[in-house]
Amino acid sequence: MARPDELMFAPLGGIGEIGMNLSIYGLGNRQQRSWLAIDLGVSFGTEEHLPGIDVMMPDIRFLVKERKNLMGLVLTHAHEDHFGAIIDLWPQLQCPIYATQFSAALFEAKCAAERNPPKIPVTIVPSGGRVDIGPFNVEFVPVAHSIPESHALAIRTPVGTLLHTGDWKIDPTPIIGKPTDEKRLREIGDEGVLALIGDSTNAVREGRSPSEREVAKTIEELIKAARGRVAVTTFASNVARVRAIAEAAKAADREVVLVGRAMERVVQVARETGYLDGVQNFRGADLYGHFPPDKVLALCTGSQGEPRAALARIANDDHPLVTLNKGDTVIFSSRTIPGNEKAVGSIINKLIMQGVEIITDRNHLVHVSGHPRQDELRDMISWVRPQLLIPAHGEALHLSEHAKLARACGVPKVLICKNGDLVRLGPGDPAIVDQLPAGRIYKDGNLLEDENARAVVERRRMAFAGCAFVAIAMTDKGELADDPEVDLAGVPEKNADGADIADEIFDLVVSTVENLPRARRRDPDAVAESVRRAVRAGINEQWGKKPLCYVHVLMV
Repeated sequence: MARPDELMFAPLGGIGEIGMNLSIYGLGNRQQRSWLAIDLGVSFGTEEHLPGIDVMMPDIRFLVKERKNLMGLVLTHAHEDHFGAIIDLWPQLQCPIYATQFSAALFEAKCAAERNPPKIPVTIVPSGGRVDIGPFNVEFVPVAHSIPESHALAIRTPVGTLLHTGDWKIDPTPIIGKPTDEKRLREIGDEGVLALIGDSTNAVREGRSPSEREVAKTIEELIKAARGRVAVTTFASNVARVRAIAEAAKAADREVVLVGRAMERVVQVARETGYLDGVQNFRGADLYGHFPPDKVLALCTGSQGEPRAALARIANDDHPLVTLNKGDTVIFSSRTIPGNEKAVGSIINKLIMQGVEIITDRNHLVHVSGHPRQDELRDMISWVRPQLLIPAHGEALHLSEHAKLARACGVPKVLICKNGDLVRLGPGDPAIVDQLPAGRIYKDGNLLEDENARAVVERRRMAFAGCAFVAIAMTDKGELADDPEVDLAGVPEKNADGADIADEIFDLVVSTVENLPRARRRDPDAVAESVRRAVRAGINEQWGKKPLCYVHVLMV
């Protein structure tokens, strides 16, 4: 007798961390399962132990293996941590993609900005619409968030209905788009919800997230009160915030100048999709200097301290078109993502040293989160009434607090899992039944590297202790043909006694070779290994650190 179909869930990214979201749902039995992927995002490489790595992505080995059973990829919304890995990873999957209009348009613009992007077709689903993807029926339920057209996904299967919330909050008065659809969520709850897989980002915060309207009011007051030039930085994708800033600038009789390619791209897409209807045209950065200081507002990228973004260049006084002076104002209408504090702090300090007034969410309501606080999480649970809740989209503390809250709200079953856990949702009691491959892929320049890639490991070691390069020419009789070449990179020039370390290591290389038995001197591998060990030990003796060491032996 055939085994009954089981409904499975596995996070491959985004649990136990913020970012890099990828969830998969499976329907079938051990022999044959159909899979549905939700989101495919990146995390930005702010970690000091990853020199040269700008972007990290989830490991998709399992989905590549299951490619013929992968029915599709559904996007909840168009933030980088939910769709930023598609251009790099989709060619390995080649599956259909489903998204609403704004997400599809922003993705198309993102592809157009790449040098040689793959051709990736996207099926557009209307907000509130439903689509059959293999054995899964997926409904896009509108929710409020900090980008247009964010959606929770009601995923209906023969085993039961799931609600994958994506990123959401309750904002009864959003500036653009629809509020979170309480009526529809209650109706889905009435149908019966087997499992809610929910956003935990703000589960540690009591109360409710303030509305975007309150932020808009504060920004308008601050811009009206400002005397000199004003620069505002925010997440480029927060179109509601961009609209609020534009309306505040208009009320203060200031022209809006866009500074930064990401901002220009999102604004273009927002205009094409109707989210900036009625908003005045913005000016290019080349016109910034043409306006009097009290008649201009620069809307900049770089709220997270990105070194190549507009605000960092302005703070370093190396932007070709935009400058700020004493008496000007910069408003950070954003929250610093954990890991970016140093970079943002550096920009703020540089601006303050130039006499610029800084306004952040620490002293004014210039930013609100797009994620639900505890009272909003309680509301969602009361509307949907799930049999099972799995906290997602958060670090361990966020997941734990969300789980605690769910239990207090009377959710019958709560399960905390980690990336790679294969969870059986039903039939029967939920349980972690297997482990799938899970990890990280690094975007290193133009290449994708495994997280254990030699280049990344060696670069980390080089960053800590430098590198020694030694070149030796040997005759076939085992004699030195010429003086060795020694080059030290990232190693101090002199030791504690003031002696030149490179000279000391040169002498060490010569003596190491000359002290080897003649037979070993004729073996280039034996020479190289002996010199490598001696050089690392010799530098360690003088410096207290062992660098990487590469020895090239040429037999002449």
